[in-house]
Amino acid sequence: MSIVSLSNVKKNYPLGKTEVKAVKGVSFEVEKGDFISIAGPSGSGKSTILNMIGLIDTPTEGEVSIEGAVTSHLNDRQLTTLRHKTIGFIFQSFNLIPVLNVYENIDFPLLLGKIPFSKAEKEEWINFLIEEVGLTEWRNHRPNELSGGQRQRVAIARALVTKPKIVLADEPTANLDSKTGEAIIELMKKINKEIDTTFIFSTHDPTIVSIADHIIRLQDGLITEDSKTGISAGASR
Repeated sequence: MSIVSLSNVKKNYPLGKTEVKAVKGVSFEVEKGDFISIAGPSGSGKSTILNMIGLIDTPTEGEVSIEGAVTSHLNDRQLTTLRHKTIGFIFQSFNLIPVLNVYENIDFPLLLGKIPFSKAEKEEWINFLIEEVGLTEWRNHRPNELSGGQRQRVAIARALVTKPKIVLADEPTANLDSKTGEAIIELMKKINKEIDTTFIFSTHDPTIVSIADHIIRLQDGLITEDSKTGISAGASR
């Protein structure tokens, strides 16, 4: 069974007196352990799709399923629980808390939810993640003392701390130089292989696209290519 499934998903937004059709009938599946790139130019619908998978937004039509659960059938409490237990987020703007150091920023999601860690288990897991992302020497530094690449590494560790099955990354290299961006992508690929976390990116970064296991290309809210199914332009209509 797929970990994520979209079936004829459409998303419309009101814009004044008109309606913007951001996503126009998209269907695809994501398998556990996938490293998938949803690629396309600005306005193609990739961030909208990521938000629907992340349970931040809801489809106008069609179904989004996470681990077999049709999200439109869930109430707000069930959606919150599913999001917290299953999904981690990485943003292009990092979204770190300025007054907290590296360790505390990574720990923060654990303070918000009921994750069954003992104190010793939690410390061991956070220290493992800090080492995994190469920030052991900076564990007590605050975000303003870190480079952009280091901040994104903190954001990756924070996304992983609740042990989510899926990590969603919205343009994770957009605010980084190309060399740092490549290092961040390689780090995420390494984590993907080591702990089998499913990564789903929205991006127009060709480096991410080049190492993805599964590529979805979008144009004007429609899939023009799905590397796993062989869908070509217009097929998702």
